[in-house]
Amino acid sequence: MKIGIFGGSFNPIHNGHIAIGRTMLRAMGLDEVWYMVSPHNPLKQSADLLDERERLRMVEKAVAGEKGLRAVDYEFSLPRPSYTWNTLQHLHRDFPDDEFVLIIGGDNWANFHRWAHSEDILSTHRIAVFPREGADVPAEVPAGVTFVSVPTVDVTSTMLRGMVRRGEDVTPFVPPVVAHDIERAYAG
Repeated sequence: MKIGIFGGSFNPIHNGHIAIGRTMLRAMGLDEVWYMVSPHNPLKQSADLLDERERLRMVEKAVAGEKGLRAVDYEFSLPRPSYTWNTLQHLHRDFPDDEFVLIIGGDNWANFHRWAHSEDILSTHRIAVFPREGADVPAEVPAGVTFVSVPTVDVTSTMLRGMVRRGEDVTPFVPPVVAHDIERAYAG
């Protein structure tokens, strides 16, 4: 199988995440997109991070019924913090017959040189990058890197957490099945 690895905190998941998964399935010819819920991203602070199991449960609910989209807790049993290179190495060991394509945002691509083993990742994996609003696509990209245009959804997880704290309605920005869960989890 050809599997897209879409890693992130998903703190919380929102409609933009779902649109990216759907688009990557088609654009990259993937069999599945795995929403790899990260217990601890080494480049992010964890002060606002909801419990990993709670975030996973919301992602599972959000992608239920979405053909080709899966929530996975694969990194929960790996050493922390979660470095992409280590995750990819474990995936190849556990799923030797599958091909993995890394899915990242343009903001992560801009900092990709800071990632552990970034050159190794580039030399061994295809990478699909979705540009962020207002970000330019570089004129030159390394072989194996594809920029994929995704539908613009004007939402971020940070924005949603702030909206919940201010008592604002997040339902237009999140899958309906998790709207109440998000409001309850991030209100306090």
